[in-house]
Amino acid sequence: MGKINILLDTHIFLWWLFDDNRLPKGIRGSIENVDNQIFVSAASVWEISTKFRLGKLPEAVSVAQDVTSWIEKAGFQPLSVSPVHAQLGGDWKVAHRDPFDRMLAAQAQIEKMQLASVDKMLQLFPIEILDC
Repeated sequence: MGKINILLDTHIFLWWLFDDNRLPKGIRGSIENVDNQIFVSAASVWEISTKFRLGKLPEAVSVAQDVTSWIEKAGFQPLSVSPVHAQLGGDWKVAHRDPFDRMLAAQAQIEKMQLASVDKMLQLFPIEILDC
């Protein structure tokens, strides 16, 4: 298999950082594959910060305080949110209300990336999902 660009869903990024056993072996292998380029969206940074502030991610205190440095420490690439991403995220004609997921799906499609996730709701979007 050749090089692929992978966008991590927020939970996959956190599971990777915390070496969580919920991270599927196939996704772990794809992240570990040095031929692949791994991205973390600014939308995930926003999601982590928001959920931590709301008390939904108390275990992620060290990450939530400086998500950007954790992206760098992991050797991943940050992915900014562009107006084009935002337009598609808002325009999707998909019955999915989570704004973070809508943005990740838009970025995955526009940037031609596989979205690494175990969230079955993301299958509503016309994107390629890495869920092994």
